[in-house]
Amino acid sequence: MSTLKHQHAVSPEITEESIADYLQANPEFFERHGSLLNSLRLPHNAGGPAVSLVERQILVLRQKNLKLERKLKDLVDIARSNDALAARIHSLAMLMLAAPDQAGVIKVLEEQLRVSFNADRAILVVFDVPADAAAAGRFLRVVEREDAQIAPFRTFMQSNAPRCGQIRDTQRDFLFGPDNIEIGSAALVPLGAHAEMGFLAIGSRDSGHFHPGMSIDFLTRLGELVSCALRIR
Repeated sequence: MSTLKHQHAVSPEITEESIADYLQANPEFFERHGSLLNSLRLPHNAGGPAVSLVERQILVLRQKNLKLERKLKDLVDIARSNDALAARIHSLAMLMLAAPDQAGVIKVLEEQLRVSFNADRAILVVFDVPADAAAAGRFLRVVEREDAQIAPFRTFMQSNAPRCGQIRDTQRDFLFGPDNIEIGSAALVPLGAHAEMGFLAIGSRDSGHFHPGMSIDFLTRLGELVSCALRIR
């Protein structure tokens, strides 16, 4: 019999599982029976005409190759994105180191977040009044740590880690103003341990730009960099 469908009529003891086990244990079987390999026909996945086992193997290998190519492309894109991000972080660090004072650091931070990091909105919240704070304009928000407006951020500050995603209306209103309803998502970055110095808020109009599942390594490094730059001035 040429098909498994009829095999039980001849040899009831032979099963599909036993055949599969045999072929797995004897991978050289088709090397010894090349003509059988070429004569086997398998139904096409797309409902077309039957193809040989060799053709099916080639098709499977091509599909695997396409998946690997896509995966490799994704990895290359991520690597390029990370390189570009690292370059912007390096540039930001150099510019803040060159700033003459704390006000200069704040000005550089605001400009770079807007120009180099494409932030739709950004706010620096600090709990101590920096020298010449007025020079920073609306980017800088100076409040007391125990201010009632900070209450919606308590859990975030206690977590001691950046937080990404959609923010509550009270948080958005405090940071960006009640008229900034276009802010769809935001990243909150603590400055110092448990936000002892304050925190940085970066807003995006895209509701999916900052999301809970994204990597926070970049934001963590940004927070450490800004904290150090503000502290040494």
